[in-house]
Parts: sequence; C-alpha cells; structure tokens
Amino acid sequence: MSTRGRTTRRWCSVPEGANRAAVLHGPGDLRIEERPVPSPGPHEVLLEILAVGICGSDVHYYEHGRIGSRVVIQPLVLGHETCGRVIALGPDVSKLRVGQRVCVEPGVPCGSCRDCRAGRYNVCAEVRFHGTPPVDGSLTRYLAVNEDFAFPLPASVSNEAGALIEPLAVAVWACRKARVSAGDRVLVTGAGPIGLLVAQTARALGAGEVGITDVAGPRLEFALGLGFEEVHDAASPMDLTDPPFDALIECSGSPAALHAALQTLRPGAIAVLVGMGADHVSIPVDLLQRRELWLTGIFRYANVYPAAISLAAGHRVKLEPLITGRFDLEHTEAALRAGSQDPRAIKSVVEPAGRDR
Repeated sequence: MSTRGRTTRRWCSVPEGANRAAVLHGPGDLRIEERPVPSPGPHEVLLEILAVGICGSDVHYYEHGRIGSRVVIQPLVLGHETCGRVIALGPDVSKLRVGQRVCVEPGVPCGSCRDCRAGRYNVCAEVRFHGTPPVDGSLTRYLAVNEDFAFPLPASVSNEAGALIEPLAVAVWACRKARVSAGDRVLVTGAGPIGLLVAQTARALGAGEVGITDVAGPRLEFALGLGFEEVHDAASPMDLTDPPFDALIECSGSPAALHAALQTLRPGAIAVLVGMGADHVSIPVDLLQRRELWLTGIFRYANVYPAAISLAAGHRVKLEPLITGRFDLEHTEAALRAGSQDPRAIKSVVEPAGRDR
C-alpha cells in the first residue's frame, strides 16, 4: 500500500508506573491521587510535567469550588500554566520530537465555528481549557496534549519560566488590545502577577512610561525592584493626569481602581479590562463620551504564544523573579494557600516531576 502524501511515524511506548495528580473534590478538599498514565492519541504528545504555575483561578476553584457558572461537580485536576518534556508521540505527530521541552497553550478550540475561523479562537464556545470543569489540568506527572498547542522552548527559558509563558500570553494579548506602542504612557492598575507581567510587556514594547498602582505595599515594592519608577499607592490621593495616559490596562478587578484610572486618560485613549472582580461596575458614561474613550475586555489570548516565548527568551520580560515559592506535587495545597498566607508572595510553581528533571 502506498504511503505517498501521508505521514508515517513511530512513537514511543508510554511509561509504566504511577501518575500522581492533585485532584480537587470540592472547596478546600484537594487530594493527591494515582491516575492512569494517558496514551497519546492522533496528533497528541505525552508530556512529563516539569513545572506548573499556580493561577488565581486555581486558587478560586480550591477555595470556592466554582468560578461563575463553572462548578466543580466531579473530581478535577487543577493547573493550566504548564511546562513539560515530550516523552512519547501519538500517531501522525509531525511537529515535535521526544526530548523537547515545551510550554502548553491550555485552551483547545473546536476550530470550525465562526469565531475560530475568524482567528478569535479564544472566545470559541466549545473551547476545552485545562483545569476548568470538566477538563482536567496539568497538576499531574503525565499529560497528553495536542501537538498544535505545545510550543518548543529555547534553552534560555527555564522550566519554571516556561510554565509562566501562559500568563505572559495574557499580558501580550492585553497590550495588543491596548495598542501599546513606542513612546506611549501606560497605566497598569494592580501589581499582582498579571499586572507585573503587563507592565513589563508594555515596557518591552517600547512604552515611554509605565505607571503602576496597587493598595498592597509589598507588591509596590516588588514593582520598584523590577525597575518601575512610577509606582503609586492607590489607597492614597494622587494626581496621575499630568500628562494623561495613552492607555489603561486594569488588572486589579477593583471597581474603584477602574473608576479612578479612567479619569487619567487622554481623549481617544483605550482602557482594557483584564482583572476579574465584580460582575457589574459603574461606568462614567459622560467621561467616555466627552473624551471618546475606548473600553474593552479580554478573554485569555489568541495567536500570541510565539511572541510571549520570544520576550521570555530574550529576557525582555523577566519571569523567574516573580516566582516566590516552589513546591513538589505533594505540597500543592501549600502552593494554593501561599498567596493568602504571605503578603509578599507573588507566584507559586509546582514541580510534579521533581526539581532534578
């Protein structure tokens, strides 16, 4: 039989042994369990998971068992900020090879709906996103992923930094939506992990000045340590209008922060909502109309992983300094609690395969 025009490829057998995973059964009920090692299907690769960043959504599921309409009904493996090593290939894999380190884009869309075909696959209604009910995530030793959503990492990007490509992709997408360009004056409200990544990305894209606000002193100190000079305590009166900002990227989720920041924008400026807080906020319509401001939101990202990897590989955005806690899989619960127990905590990373991998 002719194989002309087809891709034939051998693939390795999957490893034997336990596949330990951090499984959420309900609010505050996280258990380390044994699960079968998955077999990679067509166009899938099997990863040994090297590092997983803890996201605010992971913490929210752990604390509340839900985010909006997404409810943990059945046991769920958390985690979606992922770096792994390819250890086996499924049938017809053509883009990756065994041994490569990759970061994972955790949302796989349907690929055929109107939004997917228009390039807006991040808002596909059928997207399957790791660590979001009912889709298991990456806080496990082994995980099978679609090869199209696994991106090779250069040697200059560590395993831990590779896990943070996912939140960096959020920052890149936010800056693109804000149309940040050389010389712009950009205000970032909220100095958590996403806010710090957004501020660094805006600077890497050539923003002339980047202002950062927060109510938490330790986070403002952290921003100063990253080289940002225009750092402000949002709890204190301040005048940030001279000169006004060209763009606002709101990362705190605070309605008060949004309302105050909108006052600082020049006519025609863009405000991008990134932080998830209150479901409903009051908007000064008169201000939006008089200054013809553009107000938009973002939902994850689309087609930005190569750009995020490039920023990390060239150290134009510093990822490793954000990591304030490192945990093995058995201590995932401590990683989920770190932010509430230590005001200086920024980002926790779990290493399911161990630190020697």
